[in-house]
Amino acid sequence: MHTKITGRHMEVTEAMRSYVEKKISKLQRYYNRISEMEVVVEEEGLHHKIEIIVKADKHQRFVVQHTAEDGYACFDAAIDKIERKLTKHKEKSRNRKGR
Repeated sequence: MHTKITGRHMEVTEAMRSYVEKKISKLQRYYNRISEMEVVVEEEGLHHKIEIIVKADKHQRFVVQHTAEDGYACFDAAIDKIERKLTKHKEKSRNRKGR
């Protein structure tokens, strides 16, 4: 699994980078066919904008964006969103037996 963390209009600190890597490594629990993850941290005035792009098997992409004042809180909310998306996708793919 390849991860990439970038910052737009700001420098990503080492503390933020380690926090993001720790949280993003847990996404394998929700969907095990993840091949690449990209996190883009952007600062817009007083707000932080986090965009998480997860690439999975067969060129499937999951994209989540969230904006908040605190960077860590913004990232936590974005992680919650992507976890829900991955869980929903996995449940859909598992429940196709009856069709």
